[in-house]
Amino acid sequence: MTEILLIRHGETLWNQQGRMQGQKDSPLTPLGLQQARQLAKRLAQTSFSTLYSSDLGRAHQTARCIADATGHAVLSDSGLRERAFGIFEGLTNTEIKLRHPELYERFAKRDPHFEMPEGESAARFRDRCVGALETIAARHQGETIVVVTHGLVLDSLYRTAVKMALDLPRGFPLLNCSLNTFRYDDKGWFAAAVCDVSHLDGDDVTRFSDANV
Repeated sequence: MTEILLIRHGETLWNQQGRMQGQKDSPLTPLGLQQARQLAKRLAQTSFSTLYSSDLGRAHQTARCIADATGHAVLSDSGLRERAFGIFEGLTNTEIKLRHPELYERFAKRDPHFEMPEGESAARFRDRCVGALETIAARHQGETIVVVTHGLVLDSLYRTAVKMALDLPRGFPLLNCSLNTFRYDDKGWFAAAVCDVSHLDGDDVTRFSDANV
């Protein structure tokens, strides 16, 4: 069995502005850095072997805070990137509705196979990111590892673990710098705990919709 402590990056400027990030990037806000440092303080008291991160800036910036506290090197993996939202990236929901109304209507229906121009479908994205996590997990059998990534990677892994269809509402928020514990063995994925933000002060917990990942 491999235990993965899966983390969503800290709050970013585009999170704050309600912009769809995808594989474009924006820096952590001062609050996002504070979240990352509070999480790092907790992980400094946790035994784990390896620290992985998406290679996108917001995840890597969060991972660097952890590395500074724990002494681990950060191993980057492009397979852990957020879903590519193509022409929607950098826009707010309102802007997407105004500029691409027909595409937005199809996107809002949660069709797993809908692919916006220059982007990924939810199904293709899930196969890519969960596949990357399975490769990493197989590499670290019997270990606990930390993986810093993105909201919809967390969403995809949770849905895989509980066998939830991609077009169904998830039922819990994607929290910045939350600690989410998954286990992987020859039987597949198990979600042990999600949305743990006990390391954050109450005022430091931020919640954003699926659009602002």
